[in-house]
Amino acid sequence: MRTAIISDIHGNLEALQVVLGDIKERNCDRIICLGDILGYGPDPVSCVDLIAEHCDWSLLGNHDYGALYEPTNFNVAAEQAAYWTRAQFEKEEDDQAAGRRWEFLGRLKVRVGFGDFLCVHGSPRRPINEYIFPEDAINSPVKMQQIFERVQTYCLVGHTHVPGVFTDEPDFYPPEDVESVYKLNGSDRLIINPGSVGQPRDLDPRSSYAVLDEDQRHVEFFRLPYDVESVVKKIHAVPELSNWLGDRLLEGR
Repeated sequence: MRTAIISDIHGNLEALQVVLGDIKERNCDRIICLGDILGYGPDPVSCVDLIAEHCDWSLLGNHDYGALYEPTNFNVAAEQAAYWTRAQFEKEEDDQAAGRRWEFLGRLKVRVGFGDFLCVHGSPRRPINEYIFPEDAINSPVKMQQIFERVQTYCLVGHTHVPGVFTDEPDFYPPEDVESVYKLNGSDRLIINPGSVGQPRDLDPRSSYAVLDEDQRHVEFFRLPYDVESVVKKIHAVPELSNWLGDRLLEGR
């Protein structure tokens, strides 16, 4: 079984289309989404439609929650984007299309398990909101110990927009440290982050996703360029979206 793992699309249609096209070429059996389809980006409706069409399931991310319910603990730009995002769905005039979207969004899951894998957006401890940063492996050993106590074997997370693998030593391995392929030996507990499709934050503006190969027992990371400038122009054209949300895409921040 080959599973494409995507996360943190954030309304970035151009990036999502490129990633879905690449996945199609890699003979994957299914696609799963770890949440945050919404927030920040200029094409939330189209992104939801594509995720609903192509993914087996999607998790509920904090920005999905913010757009659907209430954007709590968001900065001003993120809060404004959440309210604008909600308005894009509310103005749909086709009742059937609107109903399908709201039904899909209402079914977004907080946790999903399959095989040896637990899937959450944030962390096993706080599945929607808690960040697990690469530097936590060094700076926050108690936090990492408490998180790994909730991981039986493997866990898939998003939320930080930074790809890589955490081990329970604890340690963190970015894709470049393992030549983009991390072997699953079954003896180590791991937390795996595929990175962000629509808003990378590791100073690399290219889209990021991963493919889990359960037969070969490894996870492989991929980076893909897309038309960032086009997305930036779209964001700049929407008064309710801060220009900063577009500008940061150029630098992968």
